[in-house]
Amino acid sequence: MLFSFRGVGLRLLSPARPLVLLVACPIFLLALSGNSARADLGVVPADQVSTIDGFEVDLVYEVPSETQGSWVSLTVDPKNRLLACDQYGGLFRIDVSKETAQVEKLDLQFEGKPFQGAQGLLCAFGSLYAGVNSRDTPSGIYRIRDTDGDDQYDTVERLIELNGGSEHGPHAMILTPDKKRILFVAGNNTNLPEDIDRSRVPRVWREDHLLGRMPDARGHNANRMAPGGFILSLDPTGEDVELVATGFRNPYDIALNRSGDLFTYDADMEWDVGTPWYRPTRVNHVISGAEFGWRNGTGKWPEYYPDSFGTAVDIGPGSPTGICFGYGAKFPAKYQNALFICDWSYGNIHAVHLDPTGASYGGSYETLLTAAPLPVTDIVVHPDGAMYFTVGGRKTQSGLYRVRYTGDESVAELPAPEVSELTQLRRELEALHVPRELTPKQLEKAIVALAHDDRSIRFAARIAIENQGSQCAASVLRDARLADAKIQASLALARTGDAKDRGLLLRKLGSIQWDSLDARQRVDLLRAYGLVAIRCGGIPAGKGKINRETLTQRFTQAFPSGDPAVDRELAQWLVYLGDETAPVRIVAQLRASPSQEDQIHFAMTLRKAKTGWTDAARRDYFKWFQDIATARGGMSFGGFLDNIKKVALKPLDDATKQQLADVLAAPKIVEDTSLESRPLIQDWTVASLETAIGKVDGEPDFERGKKVFAGAACYKCHRMGLRGGILGPDLTSAGGKYGEHDLLVSIIEPSKEISDQYGATQFMTDDGEIVSGRVVNMNGDSIRVMTNMLEPSKLKGLKRDAIEDTRPSKSSMMPDGLLDTYTAAEVRDLIAYLRAGGNENHPIYRKPIAKR
Repeated sequence: MLFSFRGVGLRLLSPARPLVLLVACPIFLLALSGNSARADLGVVPADQVSTIDGFEVDLVYEVPSETQGSWVSLTVDPKNRLLACDQYGGLFRIDVSKETAQVEKLDLQFEGKPFQGAQGLLCAFGSLYAGVNSRDTPSGIYRIRDTDGDDQYDTVERLIELNGGSEHGPHAMILTPDKKRILFVAGNNTNLPEDIDRSRVPRVWREDHLLGRMPDARGHNANRMAPGGFILSLDPTGEDVELVATGFRNPYDIALNRSGDLFTYDADMEWDVGTPWYRPTRVNHVISGAEFGWRNGTGKWPEYYPDSFGTAVDIGPGSPTGICFGYGAKFPAKYQNALFICDWSYGNIHAVHLDPTGASYGGSYETLLTAAPLPVTDIVVHPDGAMYFTVGGRKTQSGLYRVRYTGDESVAELPAPEVSELTQLRRELEALHVPRELTPKQLEKAIVALAHDDRSIRFAARIAIENQGSQCAASVLRDARLADAKIQASLALARTGDAKDRGLLLRKLGSIQWDSLDARQRVDLLRAYGLVAIRCGGIPAGKGKINRETLTQRFTQAFPSGDPAVDRELAQWLVYLGDETAPVRIVAQLRASPSQEDQIHFAMTLRKAKTGWTDAARRDYFKWFQDIATARGGMSFGGFLDNIKKVALKPLDDATKQQLADVLAAPKIVEDTSLESRPLIQDWTVASLETAIGKVDGEPDFERGKKVFAGAACYKCHRMGLRGGILGPDLTSAGGKYGEHDLLVSIIEPSKEISDQYGATQFMTDDGEIVSGRVVNMNGDSIRVMTNMLEPSKLKGLKRDAIEDTRPSKSSMMPDGLLDTYTAAEVRDLIAYLRAGGNENHPIYRKPIAKR
């Protein structure tokens, strides 16, 4: 189910009633007349762009496709003109100071051919810098100058050679906080430059999977290995290149806040939707020396790994493009401080509100504006106080828009915030990420910070030690006393050391008492052990106090723990160690899990289990592949499941396969009617259900609330903690923001308020067909529409010139009456489960629900 609250994106979707394609009758066609956007207008008219109260959108310029292409990058020059670049063509200069925009094509050549393909632009140091990602102009970082002062660029120089051509190539550039250097970002198909003068990231990256990984089922990026996408710092001449961070998939842009902290908006592979290795598109706080864990196929590191820095704000499905902060815009304070991020696929610009959390950030987001189609490519704040954005890419119709604030709130410019003590400590540690020997005082600062409560400070301290090499890490580990210090120092040594360090690592990790650790520390400990196994020669049998036998005993006793992340890691360890009880116990966890992501993780883990199988466990395991056949995901979803099954089948002999023939056979797919099989209880209204819930005695039942959440198929679209899907918003924090009444309204009256972010669009074609769904891809004059969020790989193709009208759908994707088959007591428990964020230890389960 998919919950929806305006502004925060909560909606309720049931898989029982997917969106359908309708053939319109004449009466219905009349109903569509009026506020609609005709295809012959080219780009979406400004009045068809939905935005929040107080903001207005203007269409400044509609780009003629035949002569000016499709614009994908944007910057402001020293004379306050805009510069834009066609994805497959050249540069254009736009004067927006006049009533009608004045556009000039710039005539630039490189090696005798037209200069084109800049996906990042920056005016700085008396030059124009361009990140070129092209098949025609050699890819790389360019410096373009006007050498004779005639206001025309005349010199083009490639400063750094890079490979490109794919859309995951060289991208955007911005100035460093001190405005003396340039920061540059590239996607994961870009190789690091040959000459890097220094690296804040320890150059020890590997794949680091305890049980290995599987490449994408459709072959995408199968040969791309770590470090993935990266961020560089360089001086104005392209010299003195420094590696700042790695492990991205395909961030298109970067931005600095007023405090000098760096952010990016990174993508994930939409083909992976529905799998445990899919990570929502996300805003990352990019700290010095950070690794963000992109690996190909099933190999992406979960955000909770201590050697990967994780996320600031998860956004959800989309296609990240340009980003910028609202500084300089004549916007209210809230939006001056917002990070605006562009989603090309779904036609959104989100305002991300970042909140300091320790020495890093968390936050939330709302959709500033949206339309369909609105393939947003880049965004800047102009000195005139407005925000400008381009649409285009992949030869789609392009345009330039302006966003103005016309409301009543103050737009006075805000002062820069003070830097917190924790942030100052992180930066002092980041200053140690240098290729020189630390002083005793500096080293002591890093050692003390290894056990800090703040994740970013622990991370910065470990990177400082890793950059000193394995001998330093070993010395630090020998003296470590606190659990976190032992774990972090072990991570540093395992990543920089080798087999000779294994004994020390196992002794120190083995001295940590499992029962004394919280869930986060347990995950960190398991990851540290994992890196010892992966990088330092494995876990020996029968030698020392900590060996395969003792670890097997410890981890067997700990599994299951009840924490999803811990149990995912423990399951991998039991299989790695060859625990004889592992298959039976992990199959039981697979079958008990309410989310398909957890189930797939356990199935993936069990593919490597060689011993401990019983006939019943093996039958139940392979029967799961038949049962999961009704699940939905991205384009690679089914291929991944098939490949996992093939690996698991490989060691079986013919006789065993014959015994399992019935469960190995292809499943018979039947329509899921589980939601319709329950008897009708009552046609609930908000008022009647609130009254009935008020009469329910006793405290809420956690297990029954979780069962209703799963039975209503909420997990298929929503995440609760680590569990669930990502096609709808994360519901973990919904109960902390909304009371019982608001939650009931959202479920029972789903069409009352429909979030723009998750709303569908109705497209009427010239032959009378009505298609309802969300635009997810565009190319030239073709658009592709996802008509059923539970089947995101099944897209309806439309030709843009065949679309007569578009308009926002007035109906929610969630059907009415979803709770009509549940009793008041069951609904009471569902609401409690939502309000508790899926946490069985929440106070709501220790006292009666307080009505809000």
